[in-house]
Amino acid sequence: MKKLLAALVATTVLAAPAMAGDITEFRIGLLGGENAQDRLTSNECLRAYVETALGVPVKLFTPADYDGVIQGMLGGSIDLAWLGPSAYAKAYLTDPEAVEPVLVKTNLDGSYTYFSIGFARKDSGITSLADMKGKKFGFGDPNSGSGYLIPSVEIPQAIGASMKSGDYFGEVVFTGGHEQTIVAVKNGDVDAGVTWADGLGNWEDGYNSGALRKAVDAGLIDMNDIVQIWKSKPIAEGPITLRKALPQDVKQKVIDVLQNMHATDKQCAYNIAAGETAGFRPITHDAYESIIAVRKAQTN
Repeated sequence: MKKLLAALVATTVLAAPAMAGDITEFRIGLLGGENAQDRLTSNECLRAYVETALGVPVKLFTPADYDGVIQGMLGGSIDLAWLGPSAYAKAYLTDPEAVEPVLVKTNLDGSYTYFSIGFARKDSGITSLADMKGKKFGFGDPNSGSGYLIPSVEIPQAIGASMKSGDYFGEVVFTGGHEQTIVAVKNGDVDAGVTWADGLGNWEDGYNSGALRKAVDAGLIDMNDIVQIWKSKPIAEGPITLRKALPQDVKQKVIDVLQNMHATDKQCAYNIAAGETAGFRPITHDAYESIIAVRKAQTN
């Protein structure tokens, strides 16, 4: 009898999540910025936790660029993605009913901002934007906030010239993502590049979180070999975004997994957040109205 009751309880526990919103699978899109295998590895723990919570298969997708994730969210083929602020702005401006920001990664000091960081090889002799005149500058992706949108506004203000190749910089190129930019600078394919970091902690560690921290953890770079040449104003961290049409109970289960992750599995939270984090907290669309205005102005 005890065995029968135990079996019934186990069956009920397993079956209940599977009925959540009557969905048959859940799809997580991983924004570009590092190679596909590293993205899959970093987020495998999240995939497993969400699968347990929902009781349906959960799949990870690694489109080649930011727009692949954006279009997946808009088209309904991706249910969740941690979008950068510019990527969210594009998705919202395209279809405000398609996407819903729910959570944001917080830094160790409780803030939820980050920076676009300009950097170069130390042995290049480049220490500022003034040293970049006539040189090759690498940017990650046209839909990246820190990898292009914010620099495209703030850098021209700093240099008094446009970002067009040959105007001030010798050449302006897109590398394809944050990791690609870091590797391009390291290999000397570009003279300098921009990427993202929380701006907290030690330079030698790649700050506390961000693409530089991920690159250090992966053994791609030694921060002693590169120097910071520019830093943006604070940028609102991009939102973890859900497909708006998802059933509410599905949304809540996924939100609960992420919001509790720092307490449940600190290493998984570290993997997802690209470094140290105080966890994920609720965020709403209002936090991104200014970046949406910037994106709208740039595309008009």
